[in-house]
Amino acid sequence: MKILIGYDGSECADAAIDDLRRAGLPQKAEAQVLAVAEVWLPPPDPSQTSSSSEEVDQVVQPMYAKAKRAVQEAQIIATRGAARLSGLFPSWNVSSTGTYGSPAWELVFAADKGGLDLVVVGSQGRSALGRFVLGSVSQVVLNEAPCSVRIARGRVEEPDAPVRLIVGLDGSRESKTAVDVVANRAWPLNSEIKLVVVDDPDTVNFVGADFPPITENEVNADHAWAEKILSDTATLLRSRSEIDVTTELLEGNPKTELISAAEAWSADCIFVASSGSSNKSKRLILGSVSAAVSSRAHCSVEVIRIKS
Repeated sequence: MKILIGYDGSECADAAIDDLRRAGLPQKAEAQVLAVAEVWLPPPDPSQTSSSSEEVDQVVQPMYAKAKRAVQEAQIIATRGAARLSGLFPSWNVSSTGTYGSPAWELVFAADKGGLDLVVVGSQGRSALGRFVLGSVSQVVLNEAPCSVRIARGRVEEPDAPVRLIVGLDGSRESKTAVDVVANRAWPLNSEIKLVVVDDPDTVNFVGADFPPITENEVNADHAWAEKILSDTATLLRSRSEIDVTTELLEGNPKTELISAAEAWSADCIFVASSGSSNKSKRLILGSVSAAVSSRAHCSVEVIRIKS
């Protein structure tokens, strides 16, 4: 497994690393800790510097010097994050990188060229690197990264304590992939999974008087289909692991219902697909839900994306 971790030296970033102990990740993995200094001038190459204009040098050289110091600080911070990660996962191959630019886009670019399985970022926090604020970074990474993204909100728990997971389903290929990811992780003994389908009665497939409202028979058919999704998925998960699995069919807006279910159940993490474009009922689509849930949930959120 290849993992990229955005790290900025803040308490939130430390909590995001600590949270990985309860993410069911494998014993063997390649992980890169990336810290980004939000500066826009690269450190100069001494062999290429020019002193053709003393006046320009007086302005530019201090800017370059400041940028160079920021990148050096980013590398120090990345190294510290890597040491923390290695302490938690001694069998992982962990590297660290300090660079400069837009923190969000540097993470996206690294994910795009690295063939990664997962990007991890904290949910909030102003960093030791200055204006690198993880809250805004996480949403850009979530929207643009080509792989799955974990928005981590670490809680103080023993690493081998049971984990409670909410898995949002809509019957799409993407949500089935989320189930596979959960099934393939190694969870502590006595952990629990709650499978949740949210039927949104306010979803309108088309706007206009030419299209009739959803009938009661269609609602009943959707409920029956949702119950089958829950039952079949629960059976599959129970056959692949010893983890306890329960199900719940909710009605309302999935953006709020998934969060409320997680809060009521004291969940550690919500797993949700990044898109739900291929199911048969548009009333159950999770497509735009992932961003809302990841930004508002009290717990960690892992958004599963099928890599192209």
